[in-house]
Amino acid sequence: MADARRLADVLSELHARRGYSRFKETESLDEAWATAVGPRLAPLTRVGAVRRGVLEVTAADSASAQELQFQKEPILAKLIAALPDHKLRDLRCRIGPVK
Repeated sequence: MADARRLADVLSELHARRGYSRFKETESLDEAWATAVGPRLAPLTRVGAVRRGVLEVTAADSASAQELQFQKEPILAKLIAALPDHKLRDLRCRIGPVK
């Protein structure tokens, strides 16, 4: 059977084609974010994309954005530890809708 492929290879290709990998990656980023910022700030923020190692975050209001800036270093350290494959080096916050 020259055309036979491993099931793992077929599933990997299917995940890539359908975008399941990106969905799972986004889900793990959301979970790590909620853990890093805690239950008080998590509902007031929304995680965006990671671009060149910079995580984009939206905060519901200026007070939440300012709190993220105050706690930026410890939050970033927790995210780096939880998500080493993302190669995070910074986070950038803006104000906007979070739901």
